[in-house]
Amino acid sequence: MKLTALVMAGGRGERFWPVSRERCPKQFLSLTDDGETLIQKTVRRLLPLVAPEDVYIAANAAYSGLIVAQLPEIPPENILTEPCSRNTAPCIGLAAGIFAKVYGDAVMLVLPSDHLIRDTALFCEDLRTAVHAAESGSLVTLGIPPAYPETGYGYLHCTPGEGCCKVTQFVEKPPRETAEQLVQSGKWLWNSGMFVWRVGAIRAALRIHQPMLYAQVETIADAWGKPSYADVLAANYPALPSVSVDYGVMEQAEDICAVPCRFGWEDMGSWRALERIGDADPEGNCLHGDVVTVDSTGCTVSGQEKLIAVLGLREIIIVDTPDALLVCSKHSTQDIKKLTAALRLQHRQVL
Repeated sequence: MKLTALVMAGGRGERFWPVSRERCPKQFLSLTDDGETLIQKTVRRLLPLVAPEDVYIAANAAYSGLIVAQLPEIPPENILTEPCSRNTAPCIGLAAGIFAKVYGDAVMLVLPSDHLIRDTALFCEDLRTAVHAAESGSLVTLGIPPAYPETGYGYLHCTPGEGCCKVTQFVEKPPRETAEQLVQSGKWLWNSGMFVWRVGAIRAALRIHQPMLYAQVETIADAWGKPSYADVLAANYPALPSVSVDYGVMEQAEDICAVPCRFGWEDMGSWRALERIGDADPEGNCLHGDVVTVDSTGCTVSGQEKLIAVLGLREIIIVDTPDALLVCSKHSTQDIKKLTAALRLQHRQVL
């Protein structure tokens, strides 16, 4: 069965402020030492399975230029621009409607653009397992064996088994105590936000569980390839409800499976991710740029132009850019959106 892919690149990456900005969010930045951006990495590891002409990128229209510049192998007509952000269910629903017109009932891989994968060969093997399950009609999510009690991820309860296993329960972003219990049980996986399904299966699920959304995105998809498409998109997309595919479909559907993945995964969701992918010094500090630390432990420090000297600090994040400086507790990185919201209210020109 034909393999296609949708890479979702519409996020603003606010938890990586002040490096990630509205004009160039984190998926278009290199956060590793190899100089390759997150979205470039995402597309590159897909290419052993999916031809470039069958990879589509969904993003805000403002990022079309960045996508063309960073991904010259992707046809420009494969950029599915969004007039505004409406979460993952509308994005996926519209792409599925367009894929149905272009390919018929193909298998559709859905990947966020801001993940790091350590082993591309194992990633492709696990994706093939997911594709096999999806061909039979299941909605498949890639599950990650949890390494610690993360409260910012969703969790999947799965029946024991090899390869693809049935998902029996979802728990979304549990409190710390619950997350600890889930991890200790050994029966739960993190929900990675990567999905595999047949185009017909996800469209049917949307029609059942989100009928109004389904009808709205079908109106837009029906105009694909016609001169009226841009006008139909602009007129209808902003009216779509903002709902995630996890909440709107996956938590309600019946035939949900998960593939426990082996490839080494990191969601680049906040500055804390750098300490998990980088090399720490003997005191547990993760340092980028010209940084000197004394009597400091467990800090993440990222600089660009000037020397940063750190003395007597514990578990602090410091990020320096030419026009903004972030200093926060390591345990507050999930709340950086509160900070950017406050800056927005003050009309600060650093977003």
